Amino acid sequence: MVQRLTYRRRHSYATKSNKQRLVKTPGGKLVYQLLKKPSSIPTCPISGQRLNGLPARRPDTLSRINKSKKTVHRAYGGHLSHAVVKERIIRAFLVEEQKIVKKVLKLQKAKEKAAEKKK
Repeated sequence: MVQRLTYRRRHSYATKSNKQRLVKTPGGKLVYQLLKKPSSIPTCPISGQRLNGLPARRPDTLSRINKSKKTVHRAYGGHLSHAVVKERIIRAFLVEEQKIVKKVLKLQKAKEKAAEKKK
């Protein structure tokens, strides 16, 4: 006959936080063993890409490890992927370049108008 099993803790509902695993003890009994929730891998919120250099841990263990293991030494390190940061830097540079080009064109137009008035 199959052995009946009961939860070993007070939480009595089969929820996500109360996952159990069947384990056979050395005495031959079947018992439940509590499983921890699987941790998710940190991902970039923009690209959805996995963030390299960061551990996949539960929040309670993350609070216990030191900061150097939770970040990457780069701008937005540990929050955005390298590709997104690179794209942002390039975009900012191009925007600045565009502003300079606009200013130069405006000055050239002003010079042309001044030259036309003199004639």
